Amino acid sequence: MPLYKSLTINENTKVFIWKIDESFNELNKNVLLSDKSQIRLDSMKSDLHQRGFLSVRHLLKEAGYSDADLIYDEFGKPHLKDGKYISITHSFTFSSLIISDDLPVGIDIEMQRDKILKIAHKFTHVKEYVTIANHNALISKLTIVWGGKESLYKIYGKKKLRFLENIYIEDFKFSDAKTTGEIRYEGKTMSYNIEFLEFEGFTCVFAY
Repeated sequence: MPLYKSLTINENTKVFIWKIDESFNELNKNVLLSDKSQIRLDSMKSDLHQRGFLSVRHLLKEAGYSDADLIYDEFGKPHLKDGKYISITHSFTFSSLIISDDLPVGIDIEMQRDKILKIAHKFTHVKEYVTIANHNALISKLTIVWGGKESLYKIYGKKKLRFLENIYIEDFKFSDAKTTGEIRYEGKTMSYNIEFLEFEGFTCVFAY
């Protein structure tokens, strides 16, 4: 299908979301890949990963870019050649990207799954959520917290941060659909806005 959803965060920042229900062959049409990207695509063993990769290239087209405009640094962080900020995410049947003219940005999509209950202690202080009695609400909240931390990790862009010690997400109400977060590292605190939305059993969180 074409673009699933687009969001205008402010006049300089937009989010694009793609629902991946096309076949590999459909997604592979009308997409020009660099040699490096073609090698990367060919090396993927999973059809789902291949389709996710290609759907991101379609999102780039929606935003007015091509695969050739995207470059990665030594940490694997994506950049646009024109200097604008970009972050990319893919989970199962959805992919998304956020682009900003002037703000560092990060984005994450996650499927809402019970699995998050088993790993929650690795990225947040679980005791903060003992008052949430509803099972689905707990999964939803933890998924948002994880997505928020993943988004901030992507903004920082270097593989040094620890989710539990260095990234903090302010508590929030689901109805607000937003919160704030901080990266606390080497004596510095950097603050960011965080917004989230849920659709079809997935959670999308982005930070700027």
